[in-house]
Amino acid sequence: MQSAGIKANRGYNKPKGMYGGTVHHLAENRLNREFEVRQPNLWWASDITYIKTQEGFLFLAVVIDLFSRKIIGWSMSHLMTEDLTLAAITMAYSRRKPKKTVNLHSDQGSQYTSRNSQKLLEALNIQASMSRRGNCWDNAVSESFFSNLKKEKIQRRAFKSLAEAKQEVFHYIEMFYNPKRRHTYHGRISPVEFEKQYFENQKSG
Repeated sequence: MQSAGIKANRGYNKPKGMYGGTVHHLAENRLNREFEVRQPNLWWASDITYIKTQEGFLFLAVVIDLFSRKIIGWSMSHLMTEDLTLAAITMAYSRRKPKKTVNLHSDQGSQYTSRNSQKLLEALNIQASMSRRGNCWDNAVSESFFSNLKKEKIQRRAFKSLAEAKQEVFHYIEMFYNPKRRHTYHGRISPVEFEKQYFENQKSG
């Protein structure tokens, strides 16, 4: 590589700053890497990633329905606070309107363990499950989505502003990933199409 003048395509450094917080509530890992889910609104997964821009880092929180791998809630901000995850969870609940208890799997970040987060989950009838500390494989579906986002949309992009990055992320989630991106997990069809077929089968059955 050196003689050919080729350099590895490395990711950028993690953002620095005081984004940590006090851990108030930890939940056991009830998901336990059982990522194959047979019905919607049974298990959701949530996580946070960051995207570099010339104005600073943009933080993205998502909520994924493990049944279809559809992004059902998301939020973006220049701050990685609990408001970021609360907004994503609230969007997911508003869109799905689940009639039964939902399980939400996340890491042990302070955004998910805070008192306000626990109050919201209780109010929405959502039960928490959390990865073991420092074990990203416990939330592999969320990590896989972020990997695809960065490989397919973010990699090698130099965003001039937070607004530009937000627009690109929005387009990827709502215009491509959910309605068009094919998944090997469910027969090479998109999350939207997978859910459509599921509900059609439910009606015909």
